[in-house]
Amino acid sequence: MTAPREAAPETSSILIVDDMEENLVALQAVLGSLAHVVRARSGEEALKAMLRQEFAVVLIDVLMPGMNGFETAANIKGLDQTRDVPIILLTGAAVDPDYAYRGYTVGVADFLIKPFDPWLLRTKVNVFLDLHRKNRQLIDQTEQLKRLLTADGGHPGIPSAAPEAARTSTEPPNGTDHTHPAERPAPPEQPDSLAEAVGRLAQAEILLRAADTPGSADLADRVLNLEQAVGQLMTDREM
Repeated sequence: MTAPREAAPETSSILIVDDMEENLVALQAVLGSLAHVVRARSGEEALKAMLRQEFAVVLIDVLMPGMNGFETAANIKGLDQTRDVPIILLTGAAVDPDYAYRGYTVGVADFLIKPFDPWLLRTKVNVFLDLHRKNRQLIDQTEQLKRLLTADGGHPGIPSAAPEAARTSTEPPNGTDHTHPAERPAPPEQPDSLAEAVGRLAQAEILLRAADTPGSADLADRVLNLEQAVGQLMTDREM
């Protein structure tokens, strides 16, 4: 059985994979200010790291002893836990012209030739960091919506019986409550409105549409479907 990955930290993480220490140092110097950077010296070490925690993007050197960059990328894409993590392959200037094709065939998102422009590398990595943060934001908003729907009736469209039971047990038989107002229990706090949830979803959709990054359009469509479902639930409850 595969061990569960650690909970994702509040800030996104980058995994850099290279068998040369000087290359890892250079990459960390360029990317360290963007996010938390984790280093791996081999493909095997990279796979272990990815199964332990979540990464926004992975940068892998192609020419490594043992498991090379193409094999490492293929193994990452072959695991359900890591298949959606974007991969950038890095290699030296004297490369086989077929390398880029091979990289895209195994599912990598981008391909850079060393020595690379630090500004270009930071820009490309930032795109994937931004997409990862928006995806995390969407997940958080979805969880908030689930809690909202649960607090608003236990199940969409089925009102909870708990409030009615509470009223039955506390109200006197003649329907008149003679207790002093200060002695009466405080009414339960009302959950956020469904309209507010729809607003949050709409905002997430706009951010994803504006991102124009790989996968953002698909996430925006999913948010739109959820937004429409909540809107229909509001309509049904008003009828």
